[in-house]
Amino acid sequence: MTRFNFVCYYLLLTILLFSCSPKTSIRGNDQSTIRVLTYNIHHANPPSKAKEGLIDLAAIAKVIETQKLDLVALQEVDVNTKRSGNMNEAVFLATRLKMNFYFFKAIDHDGGDYGVAILSKYPLSDPQTYKLPNNGEAKAEPRVLGMGTVTLPDGRKIRFASTHLDAQKSEENRMMQVNEINKLTETETLPLIIAGDLNANTNSEVVKVFDRQFVRTCTDCGFTIPVINPKNTIDHIAFKKGNNFEVISHQVINETYASDHLPVLAILKLNK
Repeated sequence: MTRFNFVCYYLLLTILLFSCSPKTSIRGNDQSTIRVLTYNIHHANPPSKAKEGLIDLAAIAKVIETQKLDLVALQEVDVNTKRSGNMNEAVFLATRLKMNFYFFKAIDHDGGDYGVAILSKYPLSDPQTYKLPNNGEAKAEPRVLGMGTVTLPDGRKIRFASTHLDAQKSEENRMMQVNEINKLTETETLPLIIAGDLNANTNSEVVKVFDRQFVRTCTDCGFTIPVINPKNTIDHIAFKKGNNFEVISHQVINETYASDHLPVLAILKLNK
């Protein structure tokens, strides 16, 4: 091979290598892309093992880890309850996943605490627990909105919240609670993502009220409960209207062992 031909061959090979190299993902290029999951974890008691009282936090952690998440909203989290072996589930998951966290207590339960939590790949600050109203009846379990501030890699801050609304058949408490959430977040100036188990389908009055203030990440949403032959969509991810978020994708993850709810994933982009 002549020197000229060798040089031409080398240049051609270099061009082919660059043209065939895999393109950099959106996530690699754009730190404003945020992967968000909401998951009602049923205190890490798999529904198939409910009678045995088995706690399988490793299964919950695996679901979360597989999705390579930035933010996670959890519901039905036990902290030091007897039924969960006196384990702090929020600490376990945060440690296992190497994420920051806040736990927000809703009630005393079985010798410990029970509520919602948030996990974040990025620094967290300013945790706030907001008690949500109910009608005072004996079956009206207290509920909360838990919120913290996330500092993104580019220095921008957003608010991230997890909630779990009343589960009774009547919408009375859920209506009170969603109106309170709208009121609490009305004056929030930072971009806000809220996620959780609203115990309300997409065509319910509760979600219609929620939609006055928030944009959900789906319009034709997949079912999230029960995990086998699901028929209801009650787990939602949303952001406040007027925020500069763009929905890249939304999906329900088909994980049927770890909890009685299916986890929901949304990929958002926070535009500048």
